[in-house]
Amino acid sequence: MRIVLNQYPNNEAPHTAMSTLPATASALHLLSRIAAAVLGGYAFCWGFIVLSMALLFAAGMSFHDSEHLSGMLGLLLYLAVFCWAFAARSLPKVWLVLAGGGAAMAAAASLVQSALV
Repeated sequence: MRIVLNQYPNNEAPHTAMSTLPATASALHLLSRIAAAVLGGYAFCWGFIVLSMALLFAAGMSFHDSEHLSGMLGLLLYLAVFCWAFAARSLPKVWLVLAGGGAAMAAAASLVQSALV
């Protein structure tokens, strides 16, 4: 009976997708994902905070109460989108959702605030 310890001749394992990428591409991908999590998450949560604050104030809540509630919810949301930015498969989708969603919510908040004034 023969026992095979290494199934690859000359101790050469087949190449994986990550081993064929240059180190700079992998580092650039990681830096882009970190930037998406930090900066895109900030933009998304800022849009959420200003939109929810404007909507809560328009609904009759006092300004400072809506400001504090929106800030607390925004902090929890930042934690969630920060983790999602690393868990998501597609980096362009992460940038699109976080930066685009933040810009859309900020624009909507501006419209709500214009209607209040």
